Amino acid sequence: MSAPLRTGARLRVGLDIGGTKIAAVLLDEEAHIVARVRRSTRHGMPGLLQSVTSAIEELLEIAGGAASQLKSIGLGIPGLVDAAAGIVQHAVNLGIGEEGLDMRAALQEKFPAAQVYVENDLNVGALGAVALLDLGKIDLAYLAIGTGLAAGFVLQGKPRSGANGAAGEIGHIPVDPFGEKCACGQRGCLETVVSGTAIARKWSTTNSRPAPAALFAEAARGNTEAIKVRDEFAVGVAAAIRMVALSMDVDVIVLGGGVSELGKPLLDVVQEALRAQARGSRLLESLRLDKRIELLPPGSAAAAIGAALLGSGLADTVPILANAQGPHAQGHPSADLHLRAEIAATKS
Repeated sequence: MSAPLRTGARLRVGLDIGGTKIAAVLLDEEAHIVARVRRSTRHGMPGLLQSVTSAIEELLEIAGGAASQLKSIGLGIPGLVDAAAGIVQHAVNLGIGEEGLDMRAALQEKFPAAQVYVENDLNVGALGAVALLDLGKIDLAYLAIGTGLAAGFVLQGKPRSGANGAAGEIGHIPVDPFGEKCACGQRGCLETVVSGTAIARKWSTTNSRPAPAALFAEAARGNTEAIKVRDEFAVGVAAAIRMVALSMDVDVIVLGGGVSELGKPLLDVVQEALRAQARGSRLLESLRLDKRIELLPPGSAAAAIGAALLGSGLADTVPILANAQGPHAQGHPSADLHLRAEIAATKS
């Protein structure tokens, strides 16, 4: 366990901003997690800023820290991100359009002591995955399956955003010209097939349980219609993995995002879909894609951790994150203390 928060400690905040929820962590000077929160995302500029501000204030309240102690605030956010300027555009799942939102200016006005970093949510997810899995300087893709679908890349230890911040937006590659209308304005985009939203359209649930969890539970009970929908979804995820592997040829592809919290049952059906797709193709068989997938344990907050590390210079020492959880940590108590054991369990 970490020691109580030291008076005057300089703190780092990391926020993973998704279409339905914000996951946030507070790190102390040794990169230990001292507080974690999760709250719903409000859409549109005023609502989003209020959600982010409230999450930061809640972290500080839990840890007993002050805004003056904030050294940095890192945000991972979907859309086209100009990391140098701190501006996000076309975050369609958040209600942010072409007019854009200057996140850096807005948060530095509210928290003047902190340096604010803004990066694409997939890139911070990839950074967090590298840190938590202690993978070193390899080429990694982080495939986030949540409200939408996209991929982040870390190449030789550094995030890759692309010339216009659109690297990894594979969810908006059309795969069916007659498919569902996508929030981006196109039709038949990959994320209309592979996302939590896509599952919810095909498998509605009447209780508070998320549609992906309800679907996989019914499939495990032998419901033939649930098995059909689950397997179709797995085929779509496998296609997304194949797309990433054939375009970037990364060493490891990590499944993340809200849907990945299904855990091993998701990994199993996706690996089987990859093996099925490889049959009859010497090229795909040689790539052994089913062996190149990693799965983060549920609740590991990889993207929020990656966001907290932006600009920190801690990228080469972050494996200590897996060894400690502060006395004020909230949300998933075992996620950090037993992270490596959980990772090993997913591989067994």
